[in-house]
Order: sequence, then structure tokens, then C-alpha cells
Amino acid sequence: MAEILFNHYAGDKARSESAGTAPGGVVNPVVVEVMKELGFDLSAEKPRLLTHEMILNADKVITMGCMKGEGICPVVFTPAEDWALPDPKGQDIVTVRQIRDEIKTRVIELVKHLGVVAKYQ
Repeated sequence: MAEILFNHYAGDKARSESAGTAPGGVVNPVVVEVMKELGFDLSAEKPRLLTHEMILNADKVITMGCMKGEGICPVVFTPAEDWALPDPKGQDIVTVRQIRDEIKTRVIELVKHLGVVAKYQ
């Protein structure tokens, strides 16, 4: 969700990549549904495995709860900002909407902070 939202709001001013330490084979169908509500089609997206190279090439690393002890945290030796958000996996649609909305708020704050806002809608 964060990648799609960041790339939307930053336009061609910056680029985001999202990957996980244990990605599933498909994007969570509930995530696909709640993102579709905002006009984003994630149905063709494929989860990616986070690589060491991705971390090294990143200007900024954001984690989604890995610093609070959930799962594997590959960025222990890399400066990272942890948003401490719950994993949408196994969550109901209401909870996933709340997670999506929190991610959207934080992404908008991030693109403003970085000075790469291309769109506000």
C-alpha cells in the first residue's frame, strides 16, 4: 500500500519500492479491495522479497512494525524509520481500511517532508 501511495503522491519526483522479509505469493485480497476503494488496482502486483541490495540502494528505509518485534527485521544495521503498523494479514476489512488510512496519512507527511509532493489527491 505504501509503495503505491508514495509513487502516486510523489509522481516523477521520487520513487518507492516495497518488499517484505517473507512475502506471500499474491497481494492480500483484502488489501487489493481497500486500495481499489481509493482507485488503485493492485490485482496484478506481486509481493517482492526484500534484498540486501535494495536496502543499500535506498535513500530512506521505512519499516512497518518490524522494530516492535514482529517478524524478521533485516535493517538492524541500517538507519530506518519504523511506522509500527500492524500487518494486514488475517485482519478484517475494517481494520485493513484503518491501516490503509494510517499509511496514507504517513505517506503524505513523508512526501511533504522530503519535498517531493506532486499530487495531493
